Amino acid sequence: MRNNLVWHHHPVDQSVRAEQKDQRPAVIWFTGLSASGKSTLAGALEETLTAQGYHTYLLDGDNVRHGLCKDLGFSDADRTENIRRIGEVARLMADAGLIVMTAFISPFRADRRIAREILPAGQFVEVFMDASLEVCKERDPKGLYIKAERGEIKQFTGIDSPYEIPPEPEVHIDADRFSVPQGVNLLLDYLHEQKILRRGYQRVAEEIVA
Repeated sequence: MRNNLVWHHHPVDQSVRAEQKDQRPAVIWFTGLSASGKSTLAGALEETLTAQGYHTYLLDGDNVRHGLCKDLGFSDADRTENIRRIGEVARLMADAGLIVMTAFISPFRADRRIAREILPAGQFVEVFMDASLEVCKERDPKGLYIKAERGEIKQFTGIDSPYEIPPEPEVHIDADRFSVPQGVNLLLDYLHEQKILRRGYQRVAEEIVA
C-alpha cells in the first residue's frame, strides 16, 4: 500500500511561509528530567517571542498525551513512538514556517536523534535542561518522584528508567543555577546568532541578586 503514496509538492512551501513570517523555521527541543524546568522555560520563551512578533507554537508533553498520544503508555516502545509522533508533528509545524518549542523528557538519545533526522539540517535545536535529580525531587510540583519511589509509578525516568544525557546539545542550560529570564536570554542570543530570529530581539529583564 505504501508504494502507492507519493509526496505532493505545492507552490506554497516552507520558504514562502518563512518569508511571510520573516523568521527561519526551527524546532527547539527541550529535554531533561521531570521537573527540570522544560515546560516553564519553553513557555517563557514562547511568550517572549510572541510578544516580539514571532510566530510560534509550543508542544507540551502532558498536553499531547491528552490527545495525539493518549493511547500510549510509558514503556520504552511507547516512549519511542511518542517522540516519533511529536517529531512528525513538529516537522509539519516547522514546514508551516513556525518556530516550534517541544517540552518532553525524551530520555533516549536514539529517539532524539530520530526527531532530529526528521527535520532539514539546521532546524533542530536540542536544549538540555541540566538539572540534578536532587533539585528535581525538591521541585516535584506533581509529586511524581514521591509516587515513583513508593512504587506507585513504574518506569519513571530518573528512578527506575534511565535518562541518557545529550552528548552535544546546541544549548546546555544549568537548570540548577539559571533563572528563567537568564535561560530565555541565553536562548534568544542563540536563536539570533543562528538567524532564526531575523528581525532582531529584545532581551528580558533579569533579576538582580544582592
